[in-house]
Amino acid sequence: MDDLKNVKEIVKEKYGEIAKSSSSCCGPSSCCGSTNEIVGYTVMNDEYTHLEGYVADSDLSLGCGLPTEFAGIKKGDTVIDLGSGAGNDVFVARAIVGEEGKVIGVDMTKEMIEKAEQNNSKLGYSNVEFRFGDIEDLPLADNLADVVVSNCVLNLVPDKQKAFSEIYRTLKPGAHFCVSDIVVKGELPPELKKSAEMYAGCVAGAIQQEDYLAIIKEAGFINTEIKKTKVIELPDDVLLQYQDKDQLQSYKSSGVGIFSITVVAEKPIDKTKGCCDDSCCKN
Repeated sequence: MDDLKNVKEIVKEKYGEIAKSSSSCCGPSSCCGSTNEIVGYTVMNDEYTHLEGYVADSDLSLGCGLPTEFAGIKKGDTVIDLGSGAGNDVFVARAIVGEEGKVIGVDMTKEMIEKAEQNNSKLGYSNVEFRFGDIEDLPLADNLADVVVSNCVLNLVPDKQKAFSEIYRTLKPGAHFCVSDIVVKGELPPELKKSAEMYAGCVAGAIQQEDYLAIIKEAGFINTEIKKTKVIELPDDVLLQYQDKDQLQSYKSSGVGIFSITVVAEKPIDKTKGCCDDSCCKN
């Protein structure tokens, strides 16, 4: 836990630097590594430029998926984006909810909030806001959102159970989340895990996929479904620093590895209390 808290502080510091310099996570100033570590590749983020609402200034290549792709966001929805950064997913979600909806971004880095607000001021959206806060203690009301999204952030949160409990609290009964995140399948050799964390810092804090899904279930969610899985490929020249060619081939065929998953799950309606009104129940 102490190591994860250290990761969180490092991420906060590095994301602040990224916000100021507008460099990408896996560029010369890696979000979770130093300039002397293995960096220089964007191995996780997906292409956003084709999406309506895309704003180039808000895209810092910090994600590992496209959570809005499977989020089932509708016109008029209230959407929360956790770890909203410079506003990339917020502005994409805003294009879907339209004037009738609302999108709230939450980030723990003040520099990111400032950058996101600067981006929004250029766009003039009155139904978009950014709040400074911690995912483990969200500055948001109960039963607020129709959809919660997050992109490559929750794996870096030390207390993932608390994070998903907060997502549960802020969602309306019957509403859902869609997050893209990093997980591990199988036991990575320690030296490979270390190299992966240096190469792509967002791997730090990633847990086993089965444990990740168990946390979601323990938080009370139902109908959990993985919508997309993507292998996070580390280049051979990185892996060969720690393995010979035979070991590398064995690793690649083992099914063990680092993956980006996009997962959805629903907050159930408590039927024992009857159906609540439209202000707190997902329509």
